[in-house]
Formats: sequence, C-alpha cells, structure tokens
Amino acid sequence: MGINNSKEFLKELKAHPENFYIIHYSCQNLNDDNEGLSPRITSIAVSHFSTEQTVSFSTHSVAEEMHISRGNVRERFDDIERELLKSFYSFVRDRRDKYWVHWNMRNLTYGFEHLEHRYRALGGQDATIIPVERRLNLNDLIADRFGSGYAKHPKLSSLMELNGGIHRHVLTGADEVQAFQNNEFIRMHGSTLAKVGFFHSVIRKLLSGNLRTASRGYGIALDRLFESRWAKTVGLLGTLLGVGTGIWQTYLWFAGAV
Repeated sequence: MGINNSKEFLKELKAHPENFYIIHYSCQNLNDDNEGLSPRITSIAVSHFSTEQTVSFSTHSVAEEMHISRGNVRERFDDIERELLKSFYSFVRDRRDKYWVHWNMRNLTYGFEHLEHRYRALGGQDATIIPVERRLNLNDLIADRFGSGYAKHPKLSSLMELNGGIHRHVLTGADEVQAFQNNEFIRMHGSTLAKVGFFHSVIRKLLSGNLRTASRGYGIALDRLFESRWAKTVGLLGTLLGVGTGIWQTYLWFAGAV
C-alpha cells in the first residue's frame, strides 16, 4: 500500500516511524561531460528516521577497504563503484518493503533507476528493486502541503535558507562536479551526509508544524494553527471539560430522580 499525499505521509510516520528511511546520493556530472554514458556514483547515505542512525557507502571508504591507494582510485573506479553499489543493495535487500524518502530521485538521469543502471553496467546482477509505491519524494510532499511556491528555485537551497541556513558541507551541483574532478570524494560524501541530515530535520519540522516556508495563504495558516501544540492543548482541555460536564449532568439527573 502506497502513500498518496502529505496527510497520509504524516499519519503513517507518526504511527510507524521505524518504517521510514531517508536516502540521498552524489555522483559525477549529470550532463554529458563524463568518460562514460552515465555519471558514476560516488557516495550514498541512508538514515533510519526513528533511530537517526546513518549508514553510508562512499568511494573513499570502499577504496580503503580494498587497499586501493588514492592515486589508483581513477583506474580502479569500476571495481570501487561496483563494490559500493553491491554493499548498498545488500543493505536494501531486507528493507525493500519500507518507505524510502528522497529528494527528486525520480528517473534514470538522477534516481533509483540511475543506481540500478550503474550497477548493471558494471556487471552487477542482483540489484534489489525498491517498489515505486515505496518511494516518497520529499519535495512533492512539501509542495502538496504548502503549495508549489513553498520555496524559491532552487528549492532545496532556498528551503535550507528558510530553516537555519545552508550547512557548510553542502555542495551545489557545480561544486560536486569540481570536487569529482579534483578527486575530493570525502568532500562529496560530506555533502551527501549533510543533505540527508537536513531532510531528517525537515521531516521532524513537518511533524511538529514548525517547517518554515515561503508559502502564504489563509488555508495554510489554519493548517499550521490546528496542528500546533497550543491547538492540541486547547483540544485536550475542551475534551476534559466536556467529560466533566457530562459527569456533572449525570449526577444531577440521578440526584433529581432520587
């Protein structure tokens, strides 16, 4: 069963936070300036929402485990990338039925299909496919709740600015291209981790009603009001008052009957 909108997302997240993982990855140039036909994967980070534990798969760590020196990374990149993706899919295998929250990982250019394609292109045969209905685009969920104008373009960096600023480790697309060319794979990995951390914060703020956006409107203001802690407290007091009134009226009825 899939989640179709932001209300269903928040409802399921509150009920079963252990079923949600947050994923992001970094790669080579998304344009045609690559030695191959598709960009290489350089790092993947996955965070378990309820425990906040993060598992990552990165070029520099895989190369080190394979005893490949920094100077030989380029010539052994096929082996490194294949091992990185193999480890990632091994992790996914027992979690494919969970919900995977991502940011615009929606197609072969950049997305789950890109990861699968790279693994197959490198000879991998056992990629674990995450069902489409278990993939949740955080960008779409925020837009569903606050409208498409919730942040200026580019939305990710604008949303960061609205909610505490851009983390010092976050790289832009152009920065990532330059980092790849300079063999700065740890820097690329740091950016991936920082973005996953930000997505985690965004989801927490969605749950608490504290996410800051550029959206305006009466309906959105009402949604925020009724989901605030103050509104919930008022609702609880109203319920208690209603119960108390009912008990008092029952007492008066019995007293009158006697």
